[in-house]
Amino acid sequence: MPEATTLWRPTGPEELALLRDSGWRAWPPCLPEQPIFYPVLNEDYAVRIARDWNLPRDGGGHVTRFRVEADFAARYPVRRVGGRTILELWVPAEELAEFNAHIAGRIELVRSFLPG
Repeated sequence: MPEATTLWRPTGPEELALLRDSGWRAWPPCLPEQPIFYPVLNEDYAVRIARDWNLPRDGGGHVTRFRVEADFAARYPVRRVGGRTILELWVPAEELAEFNAHIAGRIELVRSFLPG
């Protein structure tokens, strides 16, 4: 089995439902206004997005964890979009199906933030 890199993805309820529909195997296509699919490189950053952005905006925020073949993931740039630990992997939306094909195992739901 190839070496894999662990990534996290904060999601709202709609994306989570589509992920569940895939059998926890593939990310749904990006919306037309989303040119980049951006998983993040650490759980803390994913928690902050899910709790502070997804929850108030979408009525729920979730943190997922998944692994991608390391050699494949290395083709995408890591972008620092804030502080030292605010790191994202930038995958062009048109390459998401290929990215999904390199996910090792299933995508896991690790945390949920719900109203109340």
